[in-house]
Amino acid sequence: MSAKISSEWLNSCSGCEISIIDMGERLLEALALIEFVHLPALIDHKYYGQLGDQQHLHLPEADVGIVSGGIRNTEHLEVAQEMRRQCKVIIALGTCATHGGIPALCNSFTNEEIVTTYYSTSTTDKPDAIPAQGIPALLERCFALDEHIKVDIYLPGCPPHSDQIFGALLALLKGQTPELPTKSVCDQCPSVRTGKGQVKALKRFLHAPEYLVPDEPLERMRCLLEQGFLCMGPVTRGGCAGNGPTPRCISARVPCRGCYGPVKADGNQMLDMLNALASNGIDIQSLPEKESLLRFSGAHGLLRPGR
Repeated sequence: MSAKISSEWLNSCSGCEISIIDMGERLLEALALIEFVHLPALIDHKYYGQLGDQQHLHLPEADVGIVSGGIRNTEHLEVAQEMRRQCKVIIALGTCATHGGIPALCNSFTNEEIVTTYYSTSTTDKPDAIPAQGIPALLERCFALDEHIKVDIYLPGCPPHSDQIFGALLALLKGQTPELPTKSVCDQCPSVRTGKGQVKALKRFLHAPEYLVPDEPLERMRCLLEQGFLCMGPVTRGGCAGNGPTPRCISARVPCRGCYGPVKADGNQMLDMLNALASNGIDIQSLPEKESLLRFSGAHGLLRPGR
């Protein structure tokens, strides 16, 4: 008997669902062992029955529920709670689900500030009324999934690598707990570290990084943080390389942006990064702004209005 899988997306962009599809031929291999009973990205399955004749939202029972995106409005909350009721195991897929992701940057503002700015700017006429009828009400902020429902397995990433999604599903089918990366991006980075204290201030990433010898391969590139570029590698969980050896941003010769969230599930990337900069003798006042240190992990109350 195949395992039943249910998948939902909440406050997200669908990139995590694309990663599921990016399993490629392995998805066909998985489909021999699993059955998707609900997958909005690919399957037309309505919340209120195929004819819309049911009175209450209902999702099918499943062995594993995969939920991407955080919880921002009342509809997201209702769907998340129904997934929890109907699924034996819940996987939080992607950094929006595990830590709030990019959408949680809105937590720096109140709902009133956001709505007022969106519907009324200096170049538009003031609207007669802000739309409300038939629209799910906003919650007070953007929440990570585990702030409202129990999560069993966390697969961070923006998006998670398809290798990790396939590995997690395969482990669950075998009755095992998925093994996920626990070290930082720095632990996987092949660049050369030459020592602390050489850079005193940060600079914008407007120029190509330096190499110890011109035209050398990635393994001869100097550490981007030691070159004065803000690289979130020290405080970001590794894994974006999938089964490969090199983190994806680093392989493109650009600094890590922090998309896999903190190394520890309850970590604070902003606080940890400020400590890392200070310990390397870098003036934290050279940061253009601090909110970007939480661009992928602003849920759990870490970003608040006026901070």
